[in-house]
Amino acid sequence: MHNIRKVEMRMSSRSAISKLQAILVIDLIIVAFAVVGYYNIQAQSEPTPVPTGLSVSDLNISPDEAGIGETVTISVKVSNVGEAGSYSVNLVINDVFREAETIQLSGGENTTIVFTVTEASEGNYSVKIGSLTGTYKITAAAPPPDTAEFSVYDLIVSPDETWVNEPVTISAKVKNLGDERGSDLIELIINGEVRESKMVIVPGGKVGTVRFTVTENSLGRYNVQIRGNNGKFDIVPTGKHTLSIGASGEVEFTINNRDQKTPYTALLDVGTYIVEMPMTDPTGEYVFLNWEDYSKNPTRTISLTRRVEIYAYYSGGSSCPSLYIWNGTSYVYVAEVSNHGWLGYINYINEDGSIVFWRNDPWDYLKLDKSQLQLKNNEYYDLRLTQRWDEIFYLDAAYMLVVDHPSNVSVYSTGVEQYIDPNFMGQIYTVSKDPLTPISAVNEKGEDVLPQISKLDGIFTPGINGINSPSWNNITWNRLTLNLGDLSNAEQIKLVVTGKVDWGSAEDYNTWIDSFFAQPVPNGTQITPPPYMEVKDANGNWVRVPESRQFPIPPDVNPRTWVVDLTDLFPTNDYSLRINNFWNVTFDYIGVDTTSQTDVIIQRIDPQASLYQVFTTYSKSEGNFTRYGDVTQLVLDADDKFVIGRQGDEVSLKFPVTDIAPPPENMERDIFLFVSGWFKDKYGNWGFGFGFTVDPLPFHNMSGFPYPPTESYPYDTHLSYLLEYNTRIITIP
Repeated sequence: MHNIRKVEMRMSSRSAISKLQAILVIDLIIVAFAVVGYYNIQAQSEPTPVPTGLSVSDLNISPDEAGIGETVTISVKVSNVGEAGSYSVNLVINDVFREAETIQLSGGENTTIVFTVTEASEGNYSVKIGSLTGTYKITAAAPPPDTAEFSVYDLIVSPDETWVNEPVTISAKVKNLGDERGSDLIELIINGEVRESKMVIVPGGKVGTVRFTVTENSLGRYNVQIRGNNGKFDIVPTGKHTLSIGASGEVEFTINNRDQKTPYTALLDVGTYIVEMPMTDPTGEYVFLNWEDYSKNPTRTISLTRRVEIYAYYSGGSSCPSLYIWNGTSYVYVAEVSNHGWLGYINYINEDGSIVFWRNDPWDYLKLDKSQLQLKNNEYYDLRLTQRWDEIFYLDAAYMLVVDHPSNVSVYSTGVEQYIDPNFMGQIYTVSKDPLTPISAVNEKGEDVLPQISKLDGIFTPGINGINSPSWNNITWNRLTLNLGDLSNAEQIKLVVTGKVDWGSAEDYNTWIDSFFAQPVPNGTQITPPPYMEVKDANGNWVRVPESRQFPIPPDVNPRTWVVDLTDLFPTNDYSLRINNFWNVTFDYIGVDTTSQTDVIIQRIDPQASLYQVFTTYSKSEGNFTRYGDVTQLVLDADDKFVIGRQGDEVSLKFPVTDIAPPPENMERDIFLFVSGWFKDKYGNWGFGFGFTVDPLPFHNMSGFPYPPTESYPYDTHLSYLLEYNTRIITIP
């Protein structure tokens, strides 16, 4: 385990495949309550065993010391290793049967059962569920409410989809941050109204659980909040549940022999559904790999007794390594990492046809969805980087930032570009949860696009691809002109942006590049000019802001939210801003934050990392790749010592949280993943510099890639690393 430390363009010309990906599969813990078929329960000399076909694990008792009348929560994970069916799991306390939970599980499915008990007498109590045992202690009666400091976290809503008048269980962990036993009044808020309050009593330094059970009599979405923790559940028509099916790309499949297409979501009758995915995509190039639960049969039987969300993975997909996180039941897709790390960016071309390449910055800053990110075994966050596309990746560093911030603000990081001042990259900014809306927003066509950017609703501004310009010296720019209002009294000005980029087709891009070689062009002609911002000078003329403070290119596929620091960039009290993009960059939301940066608590967690193969590849990539096994030392620092992998390889990143305390009172927690890594595709930059081989290796101080003969990877200081780790030699006949 590693120490926890305190820390204060892409030209996607090679993928003609749709980059539509869905983040599917959320954390579902379904507990089906059954009535015990008798009412007078006699003491048993031996506890009833767990039924054949079930296995139990992860017994948790919280707290392990409580007062008379206080709630003790006992949970256990139940996995069905046999046939689908209804099973009863018994709780035995002090060798006496206490209660049972009846559950419905399909083969291979698992869930978590939660019992809550109270005791009327002091003493030590033994717990037994199947072969698992544990203990808790009951002491004197609970103290009255006091001013002890508590932290509330880990909100769970179960089930997250049910029917009218069916129970929904809502729970959260409550930690006593003091040394003495104390109590706290916890409110349950649903759709903005306080629904119920409960007193929770927790020993000093211990963690308890507050639990509510609610029913609703109307269909719809219900938003849940407990002390700054947010969740939701849906009430759907009785007898129906939601089935969602996604895949890497647009895939045609069948449900009960009826043709459908991903992404697919429908409210269906409870019952059994057979989902059949094709073994290959229409081109035959990409093959079915597995489902989100890692099962490998493309035909899958779904017992729809709850909300079900499944995802089919195919080889290929979008470029860059793909990030997956553990959500409590499976690994779900998050994003491609890092789009900016592509090797082969062209900076400009000269009159003689020579090319000067960019030294792209390989960092990526991802804010992880805390409603999906769940601890594994209550010990660590489990993330996976999978190389699905036919590329070579060079993973240099990866770490997690745990950011605790006041509950009245949100936190975001920045975008990434090689030309931005490093002092502004990778920073954590606090912003108001209700930023200002620009006064006006107009695009390059003179169209009013303020409605599109005023709220985060999935409705984006329209855009065009610069590569469809009439010629290289007559570029059509995407331009968004904003009036930010009167910000003369603002100490800081931060733009809060949610957007994405559409790279267009490889064919269009290659046609665009060819036009630069069809005739001489002036020295320094940029093939794909980067985005830039402009403000107005004292004469009302548009002037570019300094290059070190410019606007980044956002990621593709899934939009992200980032901060652009505009502080001190306006020379006058005219707060007009123009954002220019060559690529088709579109925006879902833009807000203006003028609040000062507030104090946050940032803790860095280094991972335990391992490299292995998850599927067979027919890649033609060659060279000395990193050997499989433990690669932790290679990802702790950005030091040009890479984990080098190819299609079919995966890096497991486990971030231990043993020494991470819950957020302080009145503070919320967000988690970021910072990753540094390059990748190289099989097209070899259109034949302009390198083949599909591990060498030449990139390095942080290179001027561009491929780099000139006057530069070299630091072999002299990195020889021991190369000899120890990069011993998986692959050659293609």
